[in-house]
Amino acid sequence: MIAYLDNSATTKPCPEAVAAMVEALEESWANPSALYRLGGDAAAKLRKARLQVAKAMGAEPNRVFFTAGGTEADNWAIFSTMERMGKRGKHIITTAIEHHAVLHPMKRLEAMGYRVTYLQPDTLGRISVEVLEGALEKDTVLVSMMLVNNETGAVMPIREMAKVVHRKCPEAIFHTDAVQGFLKIPFQAKTLGADLISVSSHKVHGPKGVGALYISPRLKSFPAFLLGGGQESGLRSGTEAMPAICGFGAACEAGLAAWKDDIAREAALRDFCIAKLQEIPGVVISGAHDAPHIISASIPGVPTQNTINLLQDREVFVSAGSACAKGHRSHVLEAMKLSPAVIDGSFRISLSRFSTQDEIEQLVSAVADTVLQLRKT
Repeated sequence: MIAYLDNSATTKPCPEAVAAMVEALEESWANPSALYRLGGDAAAKLRKARLQVAKAMGAEPNRVFFTAGGTEADNWAIFSTMERMGKRGKHIITTAIEHHAVLHPMKRLEAMGYRVTYLQPDTLGRISVEVLEGALEKDTVLVSMMLVNNETGAVMPIREMAKVVHRKCPEAIFHTDAVQGFLKIPFQAKTLGADLISVSSHKVHGPKGVGALYISPRLKSFPAFLLGGGQESGLRSGTEAMPAICGFGAACEAGLAAWKDDIAREAALRDFCIAKLQEIPGVVISGAHDAPHIISASIPGVPTQNTINLLQDREVFVSAGSACAKGHRSHVLEAMKLSPAVIDGSFRISLSRFSTQDEIEQLVSAVADTVLQLRKT
């Protein structure tokens, strides 16, 4: 049996998403901008998918704009915010534990003359409202904070953070990368307080290549990210990737229908997994694990790649931290000031609505065998 436990990297598309994609490819393949009937049929599918995603986000459908994924949504949120704010301020706040889709744009903005404050987490990977409040300045124009950390499962108090930012810096824009929190940590975009929210399809059992950016009605005007034919209300031009968008919508509808049961079951599997791993001598569990689906584990003294190779020999698949940072020591665990031995031996276990207790037991058995094997060498 294959135990796939790298769902924070990507999830298996659900049957509903696959069916919607096939239907879009075989029957609704016309350009939704076309003025004839086939185009109108495709446009109706586009409206349906937007409604499905918006409902899962708790958002107004006309405030949800499709992108090519979470990375594009993050880049759009950051760069267009700075374009919109103009010369109102030069100070930006983010965290040292963001995804690289946020950190790399921040580095570019620094090279352009902006000042970026990188908030540091505590030893569990959390960042408090008080730490954020203490970093706000008169010319702070953007705050970008992730909802759920993709390596430790730490959940940030986004609602409270957004309130503080809007109270102390009324003109500042608040963005949250909610890619790992979407359909895992319940939120309503209309009441979360964030001005911009990024989500991604392939983290919620939809296809790769599509995501969305929520733009609050508070931002009455927001600069376009891609210019061209005027799709997505003129904000993100380019013929819509209809099969992917339809799959995303179907995945959101299926996920929303089952999210309460899914979250409870994943949290129970997470707790079971942590308890069993902690029984294995030499295994260290790090981080807050507030989210129901992410566990950061380590075998100190054993390089992560060795552990991954040994586990995959037993048909168990986990990740070396973020799948988007190949070959680099985890910047998240470094920011938490964990020991080099723990960081270099760390691996991430991440669950989904399809994860089972059998997979967890297979993982635990494989880790125990791996530790025993490594001790003999």
